[in-house]
Amino acid sequence: MQTPSIVLALLLCLALGLSSVLSAKVNKHKPWIETSYRGLITENTDEVLLDPPLVALDKDAPVPYAGEICAFRVYGLDAPFEAVVLNRTSGEGQLRAHRPIDCEHQREYTFIIQAHDCGGGPGGTGGKRSHKAVVHVQVGDVNEFSPVFSSLEYSGSVLEGRVYDSILQVQATDEDCSPQYSQICNYQITTEDTPFAIDRNGNIRNTESLSFDTQPHYEISVTAFDCGQKKAKHSATVHIHVKPICKPGWRGWTKRVDYEPGIGSKQLFPKMHLETCEGAVSSVQTTVELQTRHIGKGCDRETYSEKSLQKLCGASSGSTDLLPAPSAAFNWTASLMTDGGRDSDLIYRFDGRQAANIPDWITPQNLTDQFTIATWMKHGPSPGLRGEKETLLCNSDKTEMNRHHYSLYVHNCRLVFLLRRDFTQGDSFRPAEFHWKLEQICDKEWHYYVINVEFPVVALYVDGVTYDPYLVTDDWPIHSSQIDVQLTVGACWQGQGVVMGWVNDSTWCEVSKARFTQHFRGSLSGLTLRPGKIESQKVISCLQACKEGLDITSLESMDKGIKFHFNPAQSVLVMEGEDLEQVNTALRKVSYINSRQFPTPGTRRIHISTTVQCFGEDVCISIPDIEAIVMVMQPSEPRITITGAEQLNMPASDLALGLLLFRDLHIFSTVTKSDGIVPNTDHRSGVLDEMVHNLDYCDILVLGEELKKGLESLHLPRSALLGKHLDYTNSTTGMSIYGVDSMSHYAQVIRQVRFQSLRTGMSARSFRVSCSELNGRYTSNQFTLQVREITDCSPSVSLMLYYPLLPCSSVVTTPMDPHRAGAIWVVDHSQHCSNTDIVVVVCYSAAGVFRHCVRSLSTLLDSPIFLGHLIDVKSEIIAHLLLYSLYWSSSSPSSVVTGHCPQDTAGWMFSWNPFPNGNL
Repeated sequence: MQTPSIVLALLLCLALGLSSVLSAKVNKHKPWIETSYRGLITENTDEVLLDPPLVALDKDAPVPYAGEICAFRVYGLDAPFEAVVLNRTSGEGQLRAHRPIDCEHQREYTFIIQAHDCGGGPGGTGGKRSHKAVVHVQVGDVNEFSPVFSSLEYSGSVLEGRVYDSILQVQATDEDCSPQYSQICNYQITTEDTPFAIDRNGNIRNTESLSFDTQPHYEISVTAFDCGQKKAKHSATVHIHVKPICKPGWRGWTKRVDYEPGIGSKQLFPKMHLETCEGAVSSVQTTVELQTRHIGKGCDRETYSEKSLQKLCGASSGSTDLLPAPSAAFNWTASLMTDGGRDSDLIYRFDGRQAANIPDWITPQNLTDQFTIATWMKHGPSPGLRGEKETLLCNSDKTEMNRHHYSLYVHNCRLVFLLRRDFTQGDSFRPAEFHWKLEQICDKEWHYYVINVEFPVVALYVDGVTYDPYLVTDDWPIHSSQIDVQLTVGACWQGQGVVMGWVNDSTWCEVSKARFTQHFRGSLSGLTLRPGKIESQKVISCLQACKEGLDITSLESMDKGIKFHFNPAQSVLVMEGEDLEQVNTALRKVSYINSRQFPTPGTRRIHISTTVQCFGEDVCISIPDIEAIVMVMQPSEPRITITGAEQLNMPASDLALGLLLFRDLHIFSTVTKSDGIVPNTDHRSGVLDEMVHNLDYCDILVLGEELKKGLESLHLPRSALLGKHLDYTNSTTGMSIYGVDSMSHYAQVIRQVRFQSLRTGMSARSFRVSCSELNGRYTSNQFTLQVREITDCSPSVSLMLYYPLLPCSSVVTTPMDPHRAGAIWVVDHSQHCSNTDIVVVVCYSAAGVFRHCVRSLSTLLDSPIFLGHLIDVKSEIIAHLLLYSLYWSSSSPSSVVTGHCPQDTAGWMFSWNPFPNGNL
């Protein structure tokens, strides 16, 4: 049954085999193509122009299929081309790209191409392939890129009076791939009317000689063209600097250097170098001088008060400030003129007419054989007054006589100290006058003078340097007397004077009149007198130290061939070296530094002088001096704020024991931070950041009438000052705490100030606290505290007005004790309280004890809070009222309930029955 199907299969196989044989007989030949082709394709197109054209021939033509070309095949790694048959009969083909071609990516391609005929029939069975031909395709460039300069800024220089073949060369490139479009064929100066030309290679030259005085700088624009005449999109800017004919001097320095407070050391001339005009030098010596005579007292120093500064420097205590800031207590300087003081640097000017008598209660009465006089002085010669004495400080007879016991004066630009002993201290011929002749006394500059007396030795320090007197004269002691003495600043007090004149045109009279004489002409600041002790060299150096000066950055990297020397104040630096480049490097390291947190703003002058020596000659090149300024910028101003409780209500009993006034006082400082430095910026326009700095005094002032001696007083334990650079003075007008120390230390000390009052019936006392930094340059808000005396109210008496007290209603009062956790209260059932008794516990602090006293209990009983809530009174008052309700059960006859009040409070406890009939 399977025979027909088998036969059919055999017939089919026979037919196929016969067909293959027939097609093989028909397709006898392979297609033919050229052995190689060369092609060109323009980038960004797809058609390739081949030479010769792509044509495949087959000798089997015109036999269908066998003589026809069905396909071209391209062989090559990543060759982006394909070949298509345009005419099967003629064999024409077309080579084209199947993706965009970029000349800048690849300029040529090489691959293989092969032709295929159509075989013996429609299916292409038995098709033949041609030999493989090599195809080379070059990519044609399109001028798509513009020239681009290697730099958009060029700089060159010319010497005035010379014409150069080439000053500098600009250079542009083009990213096109072909020489025609990638090469730069032309450069052109687009700026009109310039004395410069440019060639096709980019070389710029001047067409005429140039003058530095006429125009020291030229700015020109240059463009470029490629060989396809495509212009650069962006021109290059060329700066031509005209250099004057070489003159030796310093180059690369700026006239002004800005200094921001707090940055430490800043280089003054980081690009500075010395131009010697090719002259060979053997050595260079340079002197850099920082001139600060116009700043404060000769330079930027700490402007704290004398007492605070002495405390900071570790000076001996007990000094007397003879020229303090005028105030109600220190009023003798109120009539003196102040001059030249900036940023609270208090300076007094004397013009030959001003003087001040020091009150007797200020004047040290016994100087002993050891004492110190210190002052800042600025003095110059007085034309026409060469023979007169100018007295800084004088202690003389107040009346009857004109004896000078000790004085410090200037005479003919010499400083003289007079010290006369009386016969009670010896009857021998002893040293009495000490003379110093120094340039500083009349140079019209600020200097710090300290006279240390260890009789009979007297030493003078000027700006920390000691000087011996060139002349010492002896004298006999003066006779002791009962005449009072007068200490005077700026002149000497003459207790007996003579004024002559006619009376009634007939009688000649001589009238005694006390007056000032030997007036001082100059400026003084910080005049102090310390009896019993002398100052050390270390303290003297600290008191007069400048906080600004010259510095050397990276001193360890200084070349060993450079010698340098600073003066003691670091305001003058001398450098010397033999190698010019080493000198240049060393001078670039010179810096300005100001260590003050709040420096004095303004200009500081810099003067540089240079001496150059050549081989075999003393001086060969003259280097002009240069002048520059350092501009110290305005520091950020701090805002000092004092906060705390502003009212205390206290019973008289607590005031009698002594009340801590400022237990919760805090001091902090903020500064406004903004995006830029804008003068006079409103604090509200920036962000307030907290900052840390020192204070130099805080005053606690009694407002209203002064404290009653013997009844009222302020107290501060000395233990509060341990470990701190602080001291204080106390009087009936208030307390002043002074010394340079942190805000936290000041707050700790002020919190320990106690106010004690034994007065009865005092209604209120007010105190004002204010603090300062830099002797009043920055001051805090004026924080005011009011203390009110409240009359005690007894809970038991008040309650009896409303309800009868019960057997368990005895009042328990616990005195306030700041070291305890709080008053402890106990309710004991053994006292036979009723089951309807209500126990009330009042916990109170010093600020709020009577504000919520029992007198307001009737109102509380009617309010919802009676059910046992904790009442928090106003935020500035630490007072809590706890109402506690107990209902006793007969099943627990011995119940005891205990509790305690909050920390730092006292308490009352009492009970009563508001329901006498037993009905709830």
